[in-house]
Amino acid sequence: MAMELETGLPSTRLIQTLIREEKEVELKLTTGDLVAGKIRWQDANCVSLVDHYDQQTIVWRQAIVYLKPRQ
Repeated sequence: MAMELETGLPSTRLIQTLIREEKEVELKLTTGDLVAGKIRWQDANCVSLVDHYDQQTIVWRQAIVYLKPRQ
């Protein structure tokens, strides 16, 4: 059974807003790595991030420690 994205959750709505507004974000991963770029899409398991080189990275949600907009 496939997991569905819970669109009623505040975190999901915030990410959708960041996608719509094309805001740059910073992701801290459980490995300690810091990844920055714009979120292109999200699903129940992953978030797709595109950096300033147009390089796409897919990050598993379970690997994210935090996500915050860059200023």
